[in-house]
Amino acid sequence: MLEVLWLIPAFPLAGFVLILLFGRRLGDPAAGWLATLATTASFAVSVGVLIDLLGSDAEERRHVETLFSWVPVSTLRVDLAFLADPLSITMCLFVTGVGALIHLFSIGYMHGDPKYSKFFLYMNLFVLSMLLLVLGENLLVTFLGWEGVGTCSYFLIAFWHRRASAATAGKKAFITNRIGDWGFMIAMFLAFEAVGSLSYGVLNEAAESGSLARSTATAISVLLFVGAVGKSAQLPLYLWLPDAMEGPTPVSALIHAATMVTAGVFVVARLSPLFEAAPGAQTVVIVIGATTAFFAATVGLVQNDIKRVVAYSTCSQLGYMFVALGVGAYSAGIFHLFTHAFFKALLFLGSGSVIMAMHHEQDIRNMGGLRRHIPFTAAMFAIGTLALTGFPFTAGYFSKDAIIEASYVSHRGGAAYAFLCVVIAAFMTSFYSWRLYFLTFEGQARWGPHGHAAHEAHPVARGAPPVHEGVEHDERGRDVEPAQAAPHEHGDHDHTPHESPLTVLIPLGVLALGSLVAGFAAKEWFIGHGYDAFWKGALATAPDNKVLEEIHHVPLWVALSPTVMMALGFALAYAMYIRDPRRPARLAAEHPVLYRFLLNKWYFDELYDLIFVRPALRLGNFLWRTGDGRIIDGLGPDGISARVIDVTRGVVRLQSGYVYHYAFAMLIGVALLITWYLTLGGPGGAH
Repeated sequence: MLEVLWLIPAFPLAGFVLILLFGRRLGDPAAGWLATLATTASFAVSVGVLIDLLGSDAEERRHVETLFSWVPVSTLRVDLAFLADPLSITMCLFVTGVGALIHLFSIGYMHGDPKYSKFFLYMNLFVLSMLLLVLGENLLVTFLGWEGVGTCSYFLIAFWHRRASAATAGKKAFITNRIGDWGFMIAMFLAFEAVGSLSYGVLNEAAESGSLARSTATAISVLLFVGAVGKSAQLPLYLWLPDAMEGPTPVSALIHAATMVTAGVFVVARLSPLFEAAPGAQTVVIVIGATTAFFAATVGLVQNDIKRVVAYSTCSQLGYMFVALGVGAYSAGIFHLFTHAFFKALLFLGSGSVIMAMHHEQDIRNMGGLRRHIPFTAAMFAIGTLALTGFPFTAGYFSKDAIIEASYVSHRGGAAYAFLCVVIAAFMTSFYSWRLYFLTFEGQARWGPHGHAAHEAHPVARGAPPVHEGVEHDERGRDVEPAQAAPHEHGDHDHTPHESPLTVLIPLGVLALGSLVAGFAAKEWFIGHGYDAFWKGALATAPDNKVLEEIHHVPLWVALSPTVMMALGFALAYAMYIRDPRRPARLAAEHPVLYRFLLNKWYFDELYDLIFVRPALRLGNFLWRTGDGRIIDGLGPDGISARVIDVTRGVVRLQSGYVYHYAFAMLIGVALLITWYLTLGGPGGAH
């Protein structure tokens, strides 16, 4: 199977081309089934390649397949080549596997949308770009996929571009990621200058052998991490990710669980030997990851949009992954990336099922009591919540606990700070996750004929978000996603929630199974005693890096701390939203400054608007009014532009088309040249 590695990206490419050519003819649902089949076929090939790799010796689990020489320029030679090793194929497995389930979910969710075929066109292109990113044998092939993922995110987040909020969110994601892309490009330039190649193998070998100066390794690593911060939505470039919720729910699941946000984590892991040679860069990774994990968890405590709560959870969990990479527990970080794909996709698709059942209501303050009406969705959502919060023996329990323990045993700079942040974040994660579940599925119903009254009476209903201009709204002024078919999909037009169709529920069931068993099934490969043999050659395994061995010998209180935090978060959420549901309103009234601070996301958007957006607008207005208006158009009767036109008209008159005119002009020129030479003595001056 290693010889057909190219088939992994080829199937999504074929799906993209076929939908591009015949999408309108295929229509709904054939285009969706074609896109899903293409992604599923890619997953099947990935499984075959993994089996081949596992059948090889540890030293031979690295296969490079070169398609052609892509950039042969002077001493620079870059091949369009794919690399198959445990890291790239692990990424391929959940990109295609979880991606196929999201495609299947989309068949039902996007039913009735007028741009149905175009949606799946973008989805296949998104998967193709992500596969190029993770399979690339060198930085330039990865960057090709990197940019493709960024472009597709713009298309998909702004898919319903007639809504001003969606169009703005798409532009925000695109522009924010350009900042990270700048860091990635400069890192590529430095890498080529330092080692004369963009190949991961050459760069990592130079770092391991010590031939790469520490200052150079640090500069390249930090710049690559700038790119990772943009793609994986870490502070200070996290701003685009919550707003990405403006796209259709399957897009949220694909971006947050299996594709785009995992790119930054992957690149740091791929170049782990380089980061091992740059302790300063590792400290930066640890501090940024830990701070993001804590920050995003605090914001998630008070959010009211069902998808935004899960989105801030993604930011926080990505922070955990970077902490693991920074402390040297690389396989633990990839382990959490792997398990996170299951339960985060489950939570997003579960949110989509809720939104369909609620006729595209997304505010959890207008929900409640849904478990009685959509029991299967509620059960799947509960499983995703258990896995996210780290309930014992679920997927998140093994991977998240390993990261917390690794941050405790590590002696690298910032590790103690990271341990404190991720433990506190574990408590907040449990609280806001169960808050989300309780407000959505338990308690009194706050929807239907009496829903408005129930909403006004509910303690968390204060401070409802304003209606935004340019956004479609329902009769109560809430944002809705247009062109959806949830009501007629179930054959009625009443407001009672109904369970979603099978194309929506089947992916939920499969993802729930993965959320329960993936951690236990794969822990030996990622954090068990045999991890070194499995990851050899794919991740850094420095002899002095004993973090993954030491996590099995931490004090009992450290091992129990994540579970204790999970239980305390659940207990507090239960007490506040089930036992005494008026307590949240009282707390918000008692601490209005803190509540508003968290509700407004630490005012990062306002701060960026003050520092960057407004000065840029003022500069643009100045250049327009002063530079263009007063100078370009203001000088002279009609301005500089009019003078330019006058000059060009005069020059045009010289082009008469008569040969004797040109001969005369040449004669005058020769005469002037001879005169200058005789008078001044030629180029050397007068003699």
